[in-house]
This record gives sequence, structure tokens and C-alpha cells, in this order.
Amino acid sequence: MKTVSIITVNFNQPEVTIDFLKSVKSNLLSPGVEVVLVDNGSEVFHEAEFKSVYPELIYIRSEKNLGFAGGNNLALEAAKGDYLLFLNNDTEVTANLCEVLTSALDDDPQIGIISPMLLYFDQPDLVQYAGFSPMNYLTGRNKDLGRLQQDHGQYNEVSMETGYCHGAAMMCRSADLEEIGRMSDAFFLYYEELDWCEHFKRAGKKIWFTGKTRVYHKESISVGKESPIKTYFMTRNRMLFIRRNSNLVNTLAFSIYFIFIASTKQVLTYVVKGRIDLAKWVLKGVWWNLTHSKNSKNLGFKIQNRS
Repeated sequence: MKTVSIITVNFNQPEVTIDFLKSVKSNLLSPGVEVVLVDNGSEVFHEAEFKSVYPELIYIRSEKNLGFAGGNNLALEAAKGDYLLFLNNDTEVTANLCEVLTSALDDDPQIGIISPMLLYFDQPDLVQYAGFSPMNYLTGRNKDLGRLQQDHGQYNEVSMETGYCHGAAMMCRSADLEEIGRMSDAFFLYYEELDWCEHFKRAGKKIWFTGKTRVYHKESISVGKESPIKTYFMTRNRMLFIRRNSNLVNTLAFSIYFIFIASTKQVLTYVVKGRIDLAKWVLKGVWWNLTHSKNSKNLGFKIQNRS
């Protein structure tokens, strides 16, 4: 029997993580499923509370906040499943999730990584993710397919190739990582799953979306809608993603557009709003790329242990 390792990361969100574990236990608990949780530099570690909800939990404590990729990569050290299901701790799941995702991977060996449909937890009839369009490498932009649509079952039978998977919920085969490798921890937060999908593509694998199962996502519970950390890493990593995944000519063209048009517009918007605090983090995100290599793990941002 093939097995599934569910991997999740907690950072100072014990109540949210407990709800996640309850959801997994109610919907996905079976002899072939294990859950690996990394407590990722939290101020207070909650092993006892988590195991009181999910006694079978494989708990890993990291004294340092390793970021999204780093936390998930640490969990891989303990994961034994044939399939790896990465789930944000701010999600709640449905009963057929593992069955649908593993069946899709079994039916088509060319599928490398797959995501289910995501719906907003607080508005469960509203779609967050039904796939992504391909990336425009000159602007560093793509589109969220289905976002903010009312869910009328229009994606229930959709199964298709897509631009990228969504980091909140995605599955791959553990065997594929021997060739493709793990997520890059150069990003720390945002864009790492898009970068990872590019690695799958270069290995000849397809990126897949299915609407035959769904996950409910408590969007923005981690860092808020607008915050210094989100502003910085969204800016920094948009540019870093293009640097890592396009040629020199494209990178130069993108950099001109991004620095002199997109980032300048963003800075001016924040200044008009009186958010000088955010404007400076846009500039710092750009400056980091001008002063660091595309594989640098120097974040340029001090990560503090608070949610």
C-alpha cells in the first residue's frame, strides 16, 4: 500500500494549527497517512497540545524560523510517504483529498505536482484558486484563475494542466525529488512554490490542477494583507523569481520594467496613502536583488518571532 506524508509548518499559530490537526484527523486519518509538523521557531513550542489532538503526530522542533521552504524541507527529513502532501496550517481539508490527488498522480506519470481547488474558509462559496495562468516573464505577473468567483460547481470535474500549483495545498511524489530537488530556501516566504514548479517543468513534468477535491484556506492569517514582511518579500522575490527562471536578456528587460515602472508606481502609491513604512520595504526588496546573487540565502530582513 502506498503511503502519504502530510507536511505542515507552524509559526506562532497554535490555535490555527490545532484546528488544522482536527480537520486532518476527522477527514484524512488512515493507516496509510502520517502527519509531520515542524514548529518553526515559535516563541512557545506546543508539542503536548498538538499531540493531545493528534497523538500520531510526528513533531519536529526548529529553534530558528526557517521560512516556508525551509520548514517544509526540514519535515522531509522525517517524511516516509510515497506521496508528499504539503498543506498550510491555516487550511481545513475534505475527506477525498488524498484519494483524488494520489489517483491523479497514478493515472498520469507525467504529472509532477498537483493542487486542489482552494476556497476561502470564511466565505466557503468563494473560489480562491482554480489554477494559475502561465507567467509573463517580462512583467513577472500571472493571473489567479477562478479567483473571487462564486462556486457553483463549475470546477467540480475540471482536471487540467496549469501554470503553477498553490503553496497552500500541493502534492508530489517523494521519488521525484531525487531528480528535482527540494524547494529553494533562498526565498523564505512567497514565490518558492512557483520556483519549485519551474524545476518540475524543466524535468519534463506537468503542473496540474484538479477541482475534484477542495481545501478551505484561511487567507492572510499568517502575515496580514499589508505588512512590512509581506511587502518586502513580495517585492524581493518577484524579482528573484525572474532572475532564477529566465535568461539574461529577459532578466535585464524585466529589471528595467520592474525598477522604473512597477516598483516606482508601488512606492508612490504607498506615499500617497501615507504608508512610508511600506514604501521603504519596496525599495529594500529591489536593492537586495541588486546586491545579492540569485542563490543568496541572506534575507535582508530580520525575522522576529511574532505573528
